[in-house]
Amino acid sequence: MERRSLREYLLLFSKGAGMGAADVVPGVSGGTIAFITGIYEELLGSIRSVNGEAIKLLLRFNLKGFWKHINGNFLVVLISGILFSIASLSRLILFLLENYPEMLWSFFFGLIVASAVVVSKKITRWRLGVVLAGLVGAVIAYYITVATPTQTSEAYWFIFLSGAVAICAMILPGISGSFLLVLLAKYEFILNAVKDLRADIIAVFGIGCVTGILAFSHVLNYMLKNYHNVTVALLTGFMVGSLNKVWPWKLTLETYTDRHGAVKPLVQENVLPSSYEALTGQEPYLVYGVVLAIAGFLLVYLVDRFTEDSNTEV
Repeated sequence: MERRSLREYLLLFSKGAGMGAADVVPGVSGGTIAFITGIYEELLGSIRSVNGEAIKLLLRFNLKGFWKHINGNFLVVLISGILFSIASLSRLILFLLENYPEMLWSFFFGLIVASAVVVSKKITRWRLGVVLAGLVGAVIAYYITVATPTQTSEAYWFIFLSGAVAICAMILPGISGSFLLVLLAKYEFILNAVKDLRADIIAVFGIGCVTGILAFSHVLNYMLKNYHNVTVALLTGFMVGSLNKVWPWKLTLETYTDRHGAVKPLVQENVLPSSYEALTGQEPYLVYGVVLAIAGFLLVYLVDRFTEDSNTEV
């Protein structure tokens, strides 16, 4: 476990905040932010270290050894950033999704395009198997984006399962955990639970998240260590396939009424900006959308350059 300066911890907190902000939006993955900011493999390794050895150290009351074993400082600072961002941004994101969806999606469209480019640079050698892995990832992610949400149970067992499934996706670049929550009809349910401070729902969902991430991190860590190029190509494909979900201009084909009586989109189709206003009667905000997409792309590009420069200095 490396020692970090105060500046490095503040930077780590900001990376966590970026992950939290991304995870709040359906279609964007916090894992993408972790990957492009250079903390992805350390994150997986730290999560994986919460194992039997860690429990033994804890049972022996070797708190210092336990903390060092799990890379405690890293996890606490990063998770604090994630939770701070989710708690502070959930209302804002809901507002933007409701009132300015075209501009919000445009920003994240640019962010994900740049993320796919940045992550693909981690592939050291392109072979047929690597290319096929990328194509498979794109197909899987695309299929997830066109799947239709369904009404689901609000029982504790399903909330636990939703947490376990969503957290696995949240640490996968390109696969959005929050969008899987949309498919499971639990996205707004969980956001409203956070907003209303429903402790029982938050606790059950949190336990599901912890269980899912501890199990899945071992699988992902093994794949990155033993099949690095194939795994990174698969993750890049996930990002490319997910672009279908974050296309800013959509025509709603089917709707549903949630338990609060609000009408929500169920099935949507991507349309060109030029057709958007005629088909929906809404302003496409094309100029703003293009500017925000470029801003999202440049943000990722600059973060990647900054991270590379920091790693070179070290």
